Amino acid sequence: MKLGQHNENIVCPHCGYHTRVDVDSSAGDQEFYEDCSACCSPIHLRLHIDELHQQVQLFVDADDEQNY
Repeated sequence: MKLGQHNENIVCPHCGYHTRVDVDSSAGDQEFYEDCSACCSPIHLRLHIDELHQQVQLFVDADDEQNY
C-alpha cells in the first residue's frame, strides 16, 4: 500500500466478513477501531509507515488478546 488516502479491503477477525475501510496515512502511524458492518464487533487497526520503503502497512486484529 502506498502513502496517501485510499480504501482498503479487510476481513473482520470476528466473523470473516469482507469490508472496506478508509485509510489516511498522511498523519503517520495510527491505531483506530472500525465496527464490522456485519457483526458490529470492534476491529482494531494499526497503521504503520515504513519510511525506508515508502509504504504503508495495515495490521488488523480483534484486540481481544490477553496479556499476563
